[in-house]
Amino acid sequence: MSGIQTAPEVRKGQPGFNQIHVKGFRRLYDVDLDLRPLTVLIGANGTGKTSLLDVFSLLAASANKRLDAAIRDFGGIDAVLTFERAREMAFELTLEDPKAWELKYDLAIAARGLGHQITVERLKGSRNANDVLNLAGSSPSSFIETNLSAFSHLFLGGDDFLNRLRGVTHYHTLQVDGRAPVRIPQPVRPATVPGANGEDLISCLYSMRETDRGRYEDVEAALRAAFPGFERLDFPPVAAGMLAMTWKDRHFSRPIFMNQLSEGMLRFLWLATLLYSPGLGGVTLIDEPEVSLHPELLSLLAALLRDATSRTQLIVATHADRLVRFLEPKEIVAMDVNDEGMVEAHWADEFDLEEWLKEYTLDEVWRKGRIGGRA
Repeated sequence: MSGIQTAPEVRKGQPGFNQIHVKGFRRLYDVDLDLRPLTVLIGANGTGKTSLLDVFSLLAASANKRLDAAIRDFGGIDAVLTFERAREMAFELTLEDPKAWELKYDLAIAARGLGHQITVERLKGSRNANDVLNLAGSSPSSFIETNLSAFSHLFLGGDDFLNRLRGVTHYHTLQVDGRAPVRIPQPVRPATVPGANGEDLISCLYSMRETDRGRYEDVEAALRAAFPGFERLDFPPVAAGMLAMTWKDRHFSRPIFMNQLSEGMLRFLWLATLLYSPGLGGVTLIDEPEVSLHPELLSLLAALLRDATSRTQLIVATHADRLVRFLEPKEIVAMDVNDEGMVEAHWADEFDLEEWLKEYTLDEVWRKGRIGGRA
């Protein structure tokens, strides 16, 4: 396959975004959170897990000059401002470079009449307080590339920052109904990720098999670990430019087509493909990856998430206490609503859990309310 488009290039060795501050976005009235290679958000419904993922989607839209469209998709500025508390939402996102400088992006958006206005937008390098690129008012969709290129002459990380932010992708629960894209033959086309709806799952896997055998074998190894009867995937052509995909199980002589697989098998296949994909951006957001997965698969899922941090920065939202069992406190952020109805977020390793973990698993500690974010 030729002409494959990869994600924006990100320099090797860059650790990723290390802090975000959110003000005035839904229940995230004033949340300051350190970010790590794997950040797993836990908490009850309505505690801001998905809202935090949406913040990253909004900032990515800013970097891709789609800020206005993104706000419209959220229902307009009034739909995302903190209820009765704010007329402006503000974000501060920091990227730290291994060479001891950092870049900080500030964005503030205020309600104006029936619409909104960018009131603050700047990218700042910490080595010199004068190295500030002010963008507010320059464009309703933000991030003028010519100006950013000039800024990047001061800090080579400027391009890294923009590419990481542009590459943020939000993946929701995969649809697996009878006519879902993952269940039917697909057109063969350049693809380095399986698609948010699995619409490029076959093309992505076929391309990996032909051009990046190591990644493809990693996907198949994950499938064998999850499903002991699994032998291989095949890609029979069904029409010009169209491929089906089959699953060969050692227990059966005939291959199994995608429309015959269970929801859990399809979702795990898609997740494994996604997490090994060559086209992952700088930040990957996944909402509820545990849906339909048997509890015994969650330990493997945790290992796949952890391994994927060598390829992307992962932010995951989950309700599954069984998934939490296979994670570590340094990978978990507990989100709660305080007495004023606003969200508070804390890393689990900020709590003294050493004695508790001698007697209980981490998910049991969570259920007992020792780290907040109660299920």
